[in-house]
Amino acid sequence: MPHVITQACCADASCVHACPVNCIHPTPDEPDFATAEMLYIDPVSCVDCGACVGACPVGAIVPHTELAPEQRAFLQINADLTGDDRPSRPQARVPTLVRLGPTRTTVRVAVVGAGPAALYAADELLRQPGVEVTVFERLPVPHGLARHGVAPDHTSTRAVADLFRAIEDQPGFGYRLGVHVGEDVTAAELAAHHHAVVYATGAGTDRPLDIPGTDLPGSTSATEVVAWYNDHPDHADAHVPLDHERAVIVGNGNVALDVARILATDPERLADTSIARHALEALRNSRVREVVVLGRRGPEHAAFTLPELVGLAARDDIDLRVDAPDGIDPDAATTRQGRLKAEYLARIAARPAGEAVPADGTSGPGVTAATGDTGDTERRRIVLRFQTAPVEVVGTERAEGLRVVRTDLVGGETGRVRAVPRPGSEETIPAGLVLGSVGYRGVEVPGVPFDPDTATIPSREGRVLDAVGGSVVPGLYVVGWIKRGPRGFLGTNKTCARETVNSLLADANGGLLPTPRSAAAFEDLLGAAGRNRPFATPSRMRTR
Repeated sequence: MPHVITQACCADASCVHACPVNCIHPTPDEPDFATAEMLYIDPVSCVDCGACVGACPVGAIVPHTELAPEQRAFLQINADLTGDDRPSRPQARVPTLVRLGPTRTTVRVAVVGAGPAALYAADELLRQPGVEVTVFERLPVPHGLARHGVAPDHTSTRAVADLFRAIEDQPGFGYRLGVHVGEDVTAAELAAHHHAVVYATGAGTDRPLDIPGTDLPGSTSATEVVAWYNDHPDHADAHVPLDHERAVIVGNGNVALDVARILATDPERLADTSIARHALEALRNSRVREVVVLGRRGPEHAAFTLPELVGLAARDDIDLRVDAPDGIDPDAATTRQGRLKAEYLARIAARPAGEAVPADGTSGPGVTAATGDTGDTERRRIVLRFQTAPVEVVGTERAEGLRVVRTDLVGGETGRVRAVPRPGSEETIPAGLVLGSVGYRGVEVPGVPFDPDTATIPSREGRVLDAVGGSVVPGLYVVGWIKRGPRGFLGTNKTCARETVNSLLADANGGLLPTPRSAAAFEDLLGAAGRNRPFATPSRMRTR
């Protein structure tokens, strides 16, 4: 009875380390771990011990006999991903954590940001005796994108909050919520009152679409819509017009699929989730019946992960269609997972309109619903449209559509495929909502080195570097997306955090950390300026 992984990998790798027979791949020390969309369990090697089930922080591993109907496709996906070229080792190597040597004083560390990277760093630091960690967050609630970036219907991914609560309950951990570093307290003041400061501010904004018309009302970013329906305090009043039958999303990563799925889901199906009440009411009055998701390149280059596609394709309440003008060539994919994704897209494209892909992943008949033109179909529709590039958001007083052009795929000298406009192929897609979903971008913290080209804090092994001379800034460290850019999965931050914390601990052992002013002096500083916010304990925080 093999166990099966049923969603995109969070890259925490706890399941890999828990497996006694090394049947979960890729492992962190295998070259494709960093690029794999999901891990898989070799059904031949699996001994059904169940050790991986308890280790998974998001509950993604299930015995094959307990798969829900919508998860059955993953049994075949795990089998298809299995290869015979994996080395045989008892388990993956676990990076060694540097140990803090004897110290005469408590090492006080400030962590700026309260998302997954920040809390993984705090967890690694609190494994050491004599360390205190205070997490500073400008919002009144913690957990960053794990709270405000995960779709409300992805309840298993949101379960990682249980892991965060365990970190928050450790001795030596504290929050200062509602304190904005750079405004309420300067970076210099924070550094002067702590032995070390770890910046984990993530990528706080989105990359804009570089086309005309994006300033029109009704043209915004998918990340703003995600924040809007997840009750982010900065976006509760966002204007998300849903008074047109069609919305268009430019970009086809997981965020784009999340937004498309939420817009196309019956609101009553979302009523028992953590979705913001204002967003639920707006969706109940929505006229949107079709969401078009655009990708510049071909299906084999789609940025969304295979598990996201499988889950969407199995929905019997959403009519999923694929528009691939030059067809789908699975052999053009450069990875095994990419090939499987292309094959799955080809299966969707070949089925009759209105038919869902069966939950077991076969090519047999699925659930058929009423079909017709947009607005006449019983089910809402999502169209995955490939080889299409945006040209201009069109409209007068608001967005009324998106002018696009078909693209041809051209191979470059580096082997990367480029999408170039196809002459004479322009058209306008009528839409009342146009969303860009082309990635996140880091935001500069005043007083902290910042590289505007990469939108990251320059660093080496987690140590912050002076932006001018490239030398190490004593006592300053960085982790997460603001360190490495917006890439990787939730648990990728765990490996990233260990590298940074190891550098910090090594510097502490080497006597390289600055000597800070007292904790009492920091309290006086905040209080004198009216910036001493009430301390928030985990038990007082409302978690959704």
